[in-house]
Formats: sequence, C-alpha cells, structure tokens
Amino acid sequence: MIEETGEPMAAGPGRIAGAALCAVMLLAGCASGSGADAPTSHPTQDTTIAAEVGERFTLSVPENASTREHWSVVAPRPDASVVRTAGRRYESADDGKSVGGGGTLVLTFEATGAGSTGITLLHCTFPTAGAAACGGGASPSATPPPEPERRTYRVTVR
Repeated sequence: MIEETGEPMAAGPGRIAGAALCAVMLLAGCASGSGADAPTSHPTQDTTIAAEVGERFTLSVPENASTREHWSVVAPRPDASVVRTAGRRYESADDGKSVGGGGTLVLTFEATGAGSTGITLLHCTFPTAGAAACGGGASPSATPPPEPERRTYRVTVR
C-alpha cells in the first residue's frame, strides 16, 4: 500500500497478522456454508422422495458408457411446477484412471412447488440398445431385443 505521502507503508507484524486473519476468515467462510445448498442424495432403490419447496435432491445410478449403458429421464416428464431438472454429472468410479471403469450418474433436481409428480428413468444397456425406447431401429435379428428397465421415483413436495 502507499501512504498519503507517496511512500510505501511498512508491513509490520500487526498488518501481516491482520491480513492473515482476513484471509483465513475469507477461506473459512467460502468453505463452510450452511449446508442448505447441498442437495439431498437418494440412492437408486429409494423410489419415494419427500422434499421441501426450494430443496435440491439427487438421484444416483450406476452407469458405464463404455459398455453402452446409460440412463435418461423419459416421458412422462416430471411436472415442472413441482420438480425441475437442475443438472447431471458423471462421477468415475476410479477418478478416470482406467478406460471403461464405470461410475455413477448423478441427476440433480429442484423442488419448485407443492404437489406430487413422478420422475421416470430409462436404463439402456448393451442387450437393450436395439430397443426402440433406447434409440434402436429395426433389428436384423428375428428375436426382438429385451425392453430396457424403467424406474419411476414418486416425489412429493411440501
């Protein structure tokens, strides 16, 4: 800093300690938070969800794109006045160290208003990839592919 005289200010022990204290408080404030922003996590088998308006929650499902396995939100879509999609991310099982290692797809939602709705996920895998629901077309095989798994979550927002 420059004093009004145009001379640099001395960095005495009091100023250094004060600056260090400010930095620590700033970092602690950024890292702590109230926890209110952290979404509530729901595992795959947890198909009944209760939430408060404004609450964010996640659905976590195993996924491995290298084996043509993927999940997607399908019709009937959730009622947007009750729940909205707020994001998706993929968490590698081994921090991406191995090719084809699989991981977890985390879908984030936000409760937007009181009511009930459903969230339906479609689970496409290699054997079901040829099914129309998974984007497959006519199969050259006489045997149609198996239907993909559908998982419906019932969400009630208070």
